[in-house]
Amino acid sequence: MSDSIKHECGVTLLRLRKPLSHYAEKYGTAAYGYAKLSLLLEKQHNRGQDGAGIACLGLEVPPGQPFYHLEKSCASMPLADLLERISTRMEEAGPEPPPRELKPLCHPFCGEVYLGHVRYGTFGTRTLAACHPVVREEFHRDKTLLLAGNFNLTNTRSVFASLTEQGYHPRGSQDCEVLLISLSQSLDAHPGDLEAAIREAAAKWDGGFTLCGILGDGDSFAFRDAAGIRPAFYHVDPEVVVVASERVAIQTAFNLPLQDVQELPPGHLLTVSAAGVVSLKPCLPPQIPRKCVFERIYFSRGNDADIQQERRALGRAVVPQVLEAVDHDYDHTVFSYIPNTAQISFHGMLDALDDCREGRKLRFGMVAVKDAKFRTFISDAGKRDELFPHVYDVSYGLVRPEEDNLVVIDDSIVRGNTMRRAILPILDRLLPKRIVVVSSAPQIRYPDCYGIDMASFGELVAFQACMDLIRQRGMGELFQEAVRLAQEDLYRPDFRMKNRALQLYEPFTHQELTDAICRRLRPENLKAELRVVFLSCQDLRRCIPGHTGDWYFTGDYPTPGGNRVVNQALVNYAKHLSTRAY
Repeated sequence: MSDSIKHECGVTLLRLRKPLSHYAEKYGTAAYGYAKLSLLLEKQHNRGQDGAGIACLGLEVPPGQPFYHLEKSCASMPLADLLERISTRMEEAGPEPPPRELKPLCHPFCGEVYLGHVRYGTFGTRTLAACHPVVREEFHRDKTLLLAGNFNLTNTRSVFASLTEQGYHPRGSQDCEVLLISLSQSLDAHPGDLEAAIREAAAKWDGGFTLCGILGDGDSFAFRDAAGIRPAFYHVDPEVVVVASERVAIQTAFNLPLQDVQELPPGHLLTVSAAGVVSLKPCLPPQIPRKCVFERIYFSRGNDADIQQERRALGRAVVPQVLEAVDHDYDHTVFSYIPNTAQISFHGMLDALDDCREGRKLRFGMVAVKDAKFRTFISDAGKRDELFPHVYDVSYGLVRPEEDNLVVIDDSIVRGNTMRRAILPILDRLLPKRIVVVSSAPQIRYPDCYGIDMASFGELVAFQACMDLIRQRGMGELFQEAVRLAQEDLYRPDFRMKNRALQLYEPFTHQELTDAICRRLRPENLKAELRVVFLSCQDLRRCIPGHTGDWYFTGDYPTPGGNRVVNQALVNYAKHLSTRAY
């Protein structure tokens, strides 16, 4: 993906179901659980590079000794730093005791229950306090709670206000703090009934979440929002119970076939008691599943079997539009992709192109090369502008100057900054006759409020293109009316709101908006003709039938709080504009 987008998090819960001596004798170390958790986090590091944390709890730790260990890191490479520091602690503690003498936490991070997390700082600061797991610590073990998750709430403010009215004093207003107190409150109200506590707490939340937690007495749990917005997968066998944000991470860590890793059903609660008894049951009222497409396709690792096929299907689906954009001229077209996540959809595009080429030669190759990661810590703005175009480089000799078309497929076009400032200028150096930029995602028209870093209308190139059309056609009253309705809606309950930004797009066809986006993406000195192709929402649903969470494309938000967020975003955008321009 060319644009830098961040996603909330990756989470892992691991419970060992046998005594530590079993793993020491069978696998040669009592730190078997820690080794597996480390691998599970490493296989999800794509989900978070702003922070990492690991907690380990021992089931039968005598009083006078800590019953859990916790380490976090917000270093520049947090997961590597975290694992190195824990390894140092283990080395300094000396060799593990013999299997017969093993007791929980007698050696660092050698316990039965583990909780791990990698964090992307979509919102909030990059500090240890923002890293998971977070802890509600009490002198009674059964009242201590360790919590980690992949989540965003749309109604944090209202839940925060409710808690403060009841006398609670949150240390911050972030949803992580609010969730921790809200869940702790329900656990106190329902001692010994984890299911009732979670059901009561989650009924107050609007948003997407996968939460994993450990109670101090050893009970552990994982549960998922009723719409299934955030993903979760699990595996159970006689030795372990494991939950993770991605299926392929579990498959790799435990060498499992696909059928042995199950999806945690939306609205369900998975619990493992201190005695090791596993239970899976519905916990939240059922809703229509709205699994997040962006998380599925554009963040999850592409080596998952289903995701691999879905990404290839996206590449195949855009081929009719691509061929039209190059006038079906195989002889004078080179096909390529924007590294690195668009590679799989590129393979699907090649499959479909090969099927319809009718013996004509198909020319393809890796034209764009990601040369270096642009460092935003360069303080001089002029130097940033100078270096930014060199994030990418090109392979010379594949494109015949002023003769060939160049088609490049990308996963999505969100802000368009990298495309306009880096990719297109560097591709233009090859002097292609025409550049066709292909997005294997539809036009991203609306902000996200469930974790993806797309919270502002002003950042979305599709919305900016829409505003261009509104200005050009003298339709300022349309914008003013949408803002007025959005302002009125903000005084209503969430369930009575509508997405008032929808009407801004209604006057324009898909192609009109595509052409306006193309004009926005075009650098000032681009020599080549530029065309842009977007996947349609209909093709997206056909390629990924099990994931209908497409609100950033369609404006159809899965929870009532989504409409509040989009209307607030529209009002915020309007505050930065002069209405006289319309």
